[in-house]
Amino acid sequence: MTTMTVAQALMTFLSRQYTVDGDVRVRTIAGTFGIFGHGNIGGIGQALRQLGHEDPHAMPYHQGRNEQAMVHQAAGFARMNRRRSTFAAAASVGPGASNMLTGAALATANRLPVLLLPSDAFATRVADPVLQQLEHPHDTSLQVTDAFRPLSRFFDRVERPEQLFSIALAAMRVLTDPAETGAVTIALPEDVQAELVDVPEEFLAEREWHIRRPLPEPGPLDRAAAAIRQAKEPLIIAGGGVIYSEAEDELRSFAEATGIPVATTQAGGGALDHDHPLNLGGVGATGSAAANRIAASADVIIGIGTRYSDFTTSSRTAFANPDVSFVNLNVAGFDAYKHGSRYPIVADARAGLQGLSGSLGRFRVESVHSRRVETEKANWNAEVDASTAHTDAELPGQPEIIGAVNRATGPRDVVVQAAGSLPGDLQKLWRTRDALGYHVEYAFSCMGYEIAGGLGVRRAIDAAGDDRDVVVMVGDGSYLMLHTELVTAVAEGLKLIVVLIQNHGYASIGHLSETVGAPRFGTWYRKYDADSPEFRTDEVLPVDLAANARSYGIDVVEIEPGAGAGARLTEAVKAARAAETSTLIHINSDPLVYAPEGEGWWDVPAAAASTMADTQAARAAYEDERSTQRPLL
Repeated sequence: MTTMTVAQALMTFLSRQYTVDGDVRVRTIAGTFGIFGHGNIGGIGQALRQLGHEDPHAMPYHQGRNEQAMVHQAAGFARMNRRRSTFAAAASVGPGASNMLTGAALATANRLPVLLLPSDAFATRVADPVLQQLEHPHDTSLQVTDAFRPLSRFFDRVERPEQLFSIALAAMRVLTDPAETGAVTIALPEDVQAELVDVPEEFLAEREWHIRRPLPEPGPLDRAAAAIRQAKEPLIIAGGGVIYSEAEDELRSFAEATGIPVATTQAGGGALDHDHPLNLGGVGATGSAAANRIAASADVIIGIGTRYSDFTTSSRTAFANPDVSFVNLNVAGFDAYKHGSRYPIVADARAGLQGLSGSLGRFRVESVHSRRVETEKANWNAEVDASTAHTDAELPGQPEIIGAVNRATGPRDVVVQAAGSLPGDLQKLWRTRDALGYHVEYAFSCMGYEIAGGLGVRRAIDAAGDDRDVVVMVGDGSYLMLHTELVTAVAEGLKLIVVLIQNHGYASIGHLSETVGAPRFGTWYRKYDADSPEFRTDEVLPVDLAANARSYGIDVVEIEPGAGAGARLTEAVKAARAAETSTLIHINSDPLVYAPEGEGWWDVPAAAASTMADTQAARAAYEDERSTQRPLL
């Protein structure tokens, strides 16, 4: 037995946990982010300081500028590590803890492991209420940390020191379970953190957590293979599970052996190189016309590691064949049974693909389907080429900007994005050449994730001794939400290339609003005028975002409007890649220049009644689109 504080015991325990995935063995918790207050400085803070003095590498500590951003860094790191390793994030009582709620929701929505250590009010309630404690007359036990319960895949509160052991072990199980993982929250009352506990040596010993890679059961596998063999126009939907299982080789081999084309979700971007003849690009509401046209007539959809979000399914309009059936391969039964599938395979993506390959034998799609896939892909490639080409426009459109950046990056560089109009345009236009090269957080699509998530990606790359560059693309709307982690990049010498696209408003919702009869309402950044409550005056805000970034100590390049702006952007990105420190490149864009139409749809209702003609027209169009939605059965 060793006598320690609860916080010391927990941090020592975390420093000795390892994830094992085949031949890979890494620390499950690579380090801890922390912002300290009265709720955790004497507990977690003291424990981290003590560990750092005993062994600087035992549990590396990193500062955060915002609690939400700390969690985003952990999520970005976890995805880049294929969910094998993550960070812990510690926050103080009240506002510090509640600031992490958005990050918790993002991690759980994306099925990414993060460990959250929010502080709580006194368990003893000796000084009740303490500063920043919530009070509910109907339930005095409720605290800020209870808000983490619906946002976490695991939640518990250490109300007595002896509870630490079972709680910590249960938390690790969920963090390392591919079917269960997400935000894992251990709430820590500020008094309990500093209390003594007798710690068994076994609790502090090194422990390995082996990631489950379940094999497919023979019955479901045979039934799925039989359904595929009957297909005339099958289509694979590759999701994030392909990336997390490291099943890219198996996916490519399966597609090549069968001739079945592949479409990808946002999380599955990179599962197959963009120039592979069977890669049709993104599918769904923001997907390519090639993928969506093949999806519309497909008779068998083979979903691999996808949760079938409404964007992937175009709000259940993407798969229009009335006789379509779904073969769903997923490590989580919850996802494998979606769409009323009669052919679920609950298994690891890599193992499942290997099993299907063996069961299908010499099956191959008919040549007429292959020729159609080839034609659709060629047509879409031509559209992408035209859309992303350099122009002489005074203000380049976002497609041109994406092309300019894409051409300047290396084949293994990582693009990071999350929200606004960029995820849709990137899914259509970005040409990914590496399994980990496309990092778009689109389960939660959280404005502000980009820079913090990019830092998490950078940390993972540096830890691996890799030489990739990280290119964060962010609009001014998301930048204004959470840009302070640029200070972290400067403080720790973490290299990012940030391309800040300024369009003076919310481009994505601006475009969407036109389809629902509320054209551009509340989406422009303009001076307020009480007589024009839509913020649609001609007076642009005199905000200098380049100067803001420069004030943090980061190198800034400004691309002035005018002919050739796209070409100058390409050169600026190339120069930034050659630099050793972070660079922010600022460019103005025309928000009214759109990417080519991908023929997808997203269910966003227009008002059922209105006195405004544009809203009435939008409702009529909405009813027409909604008529094509598929019922569950």
